[in-house]
Amino acid sequence: MKASHLGRSAAVLAIGTLALTACGSDNATGQASDSAETAAGSGVSGTLTGIGSSAQNAAMTAWQNGFQEANPEATVQYSPDGSGAGREAFTAGGADFAGSDAYLDEEEYEASKEVCGPEGAFHVPAYISPIAVAFNLPGVETVNMDGETIAQVFTGEIKTWNDPAIAEQNPDAELPDTPITVVHRNDESGTTENFQEYLAAAAPEVWTEEVSGNWPSQWAAENNKGTAGVVQSTNATEGAITYADASAVGDLGTVAVGVGEEYVAYSPEAASAAVENSTPVEGRAEYDMAMDLERDTTESGTYPIVLVSYEIFCPQYDAQETADLAKAFGEYVISEEGQQAAAEAAGSAPMSENLRTAAQEAIDQITVAG
Repeated sequence: MKASHLGRSAAVLAIGTLALTACGSDNATGQASDSAETAAGSGVSGTLTGIGSSAQNAAMTAWQNGFQEANPEATVQYSPDGSGAGREAFTAGGADFAGSDAYLDEEEYEASKEVCGPEGAFHVPAYISPIAVAFNLPGVETVNMDGETIAQVFTGEIKTWNDPAIAEQNPDAELPDTPITVVHRNDESGTTENFQEYLAAAAPEVWTEEVSGNWPSQWAAENNKGTAGVVQSTNATEGAITYADASAVGDLGTVAVGVGEEYVAYSPEAASAAVENSTPVEGRAEYDMAMDLERDTTESGTYPIVLVSYEIFCPQYDAQETADLAKAFGEYVISEEGQQAAAEAAGSAPMSENLRTAAQEAIDQITVAG
């Protein structure tokens, strides 16, 4: 019999209470031990295979190390090939779970039913982080840009850093006439899809292409694979600009994004404010936690270019060992210990107690196929 669950509305309410520090020791079931201790004491063994998001890579490494230390007979393999590759491998039965910066679309969700059973796969938003618009401009640490200006930069309409559209929003900055070099991902990427969702919502008259995990060919520019690749290219090119998980941009300058009447720099706090306005994706299992974000928000203090990266699991696995491993690893990832490990490794915002409760209810669905 499946465990009871909170329901979609409760899950969304939980998302709105996302905390920026580690949560208390209370747990979803009210038992004395939390999910980290459950994972640590599970005694699972074998190998669990995941493929997906490169943005998650630092957090995933921390999760692998923590889980395997608690479960020395278990191994978690993860290949950061990109969100698109992860979803493709997962829905084809080539991975036990996927890490993805975008939720399964309708076609992918239907395909997941072939490997996961009639309810299809479900999402747990385990990694929440801003996407930084990062640039290499010596002597300049931050630049203000509204959504239309960011879109014009990435479509190539704005070509130099001292263009009037940028200069007017930065009256106190000394901007050079350095050419802007756009650097984008050349692999299918949930980070790309999230960034395009923002551009399409904030500047629909400029960003006219359909949102996709692939960069539009008509605006092709310098490119590289994965988060590390675009950051590397941007570091190597004066005047370059890219988009990447904020945890990976290092010493690059970053854009404060126009929201309403203010400019908002990226931060875990500002990212969590964006998550507060999310709504659940329709047509999925009740315990599923896939969400849509309000990218064109004008809410003060909100950073709208936020990445909500999921772990995607099956509610049913063919082998008991795989089901046990997936459940134990999922519990560790969402635990207070696991979330703090990710925050320390990648600068993400740990899940609140309420959000962890909803995630635990989802992970409780994992079982072996009858």
